[in-house]
Amino acid sequence: QVQLVESGGGLVQAGGSLRLSCAASGTFFSRNTMGWYRRAPGKQRELVARISSGGTTNYADSVKGRFTIYRDNAKNTVYLQMNSLKLEDTAVYYCNAHNIMADYWGQGTQVTVSS
Repeated sequence: QVQLVESGGGLVQAGGSLRLSCAASGTFFSRNTMGWYRRAPGKQRELVARISSGGTTNYADSVKGRFTIYRDNAKNTVYLQMNSLKLEDTAVYYCNAHNIMADYWGQGTQVTVSS
């Protein structure tokens, strides 16, 4: 069983930055692929970024060059550094832990970008 707790969301002006954190409980954190997803109002949930157990990263085209995902296995935490935020980045952001047995989700954290 893995429990995920996100933090770091909030209200920011366009062009600003935020860093999201996702703290995971349970064992074998380092073996999970960790990801950040988001759901904007009226839209389906989409992948934002993910990082494998080996450190390989993938990003949605819409965030490439602006967002960075990284993990600290010693702290059982994955981060999403978000720079140059745009209005369209407004969404609830969810942390995900994936392994061969299951997917786990956090409760989500709201990110609102204002003009």
